Amino acid sequence: MIKNTTSSAIALPKGIHRQWMLPNAALSAQWDSIVLDETLKKQLLSQAVVNFTVRGKIDRSVLPLHGVILLVGPPGTGKTSLARGLAHRIAESFQGDTFRLLEVEPHSLTSSAMGKTQRAVSDLFSQSIAEAASVGPTIVLLDEVETLAANRSKLSLEANPVDVHRATDAVLVQLDALADQYPKLLFVATSNFPEAVDSAFTSRCDLVLNVSLPDQGACKRILKECIEGLSRNFPELAKLPLSPQFSQCADECVGLDGRTIRKVVANALAASPQTAMDPNKVTIKDLIDAANSARSHRSVSGKSR
Repeated sequence: MIKNTTSSAIALPKGIHRQWMLPNAALSAQWDSIVLDETLKKQLLSQAVVNFTVRGKIDRSVLPLHGVILLVGPPGTGKTSLARGLAHRIAESFQGDTFRLLEVEPHSLTSSAMGKTQRAVSDLFSQSIAEAASVGPTIVLLDEVETLAANRSKLSLEANPVDVHRATDAVLVQLDALADQYPKLLFVATSNFPEAVDSAFTSRCDLVLNVSLPDQGACKRILKECIEGLSRNFPELAKLPLSPQFSQCADECVGLDGRTIRKVVANALAASPQTAMDPNKVTIKDLIDAANSARSHRSVSGKSR
């Protein structure tokens, strides 16, 4: 039986490495931390809520909802945090109902032995996830979904394609079965490489949302929120967003993902031994230099691929 816990220290079924009972304030903070167009956030939440209000009442021949949402975009754009925060916001929308979030670890299901991946995937969906869904409203986070639903048209003949084909087949069969049996079950999947996700999986998604790199305005907001958070401990940092050069720093961050932008601030703190000892001494130049360095590194990394 799946235990009610937010800790991965408690034994959970193979393939599930964490469970959250919802709502959960920690996950609310993750939703707020992702800087994304509010229209897109509203669309995402609304589509998820429809899963729990409509899907169980309408025949799938009328409205072919599968209860699957796919978030795609470059690494570091906050897809996983957004998915966790979404789970909290869904539960918050249905006051009085207890939801749970299961996080799947896809790599623990793969095996080089013929047939084992397929069996592990089938057991995860038909037993562990089905058991949770039979108890109450359940949201399942499938990170790096291309691991479980690989694009069968692009599989290498050297990578045991028969078993990978069968594992993808198992995912699709189980999604169909669970969609029929459990209308209060929602899968939220993420992928850094949408072209690696099987088209049959994508066709089952009720919504595919692109979480793109932040524009200049979003970069500025991420920097500002990060610095404001630090200024609670190091008050002199609160002056940085007021600098006339702060917009220049945001300009330098365009092309970086949100995670890297926050690390730009961390790198600025390490601009010298003096700033490392006392972050109050960080200047706007330190911040701009750190952004330039991050962008240069990103350009070099991109060319080396």
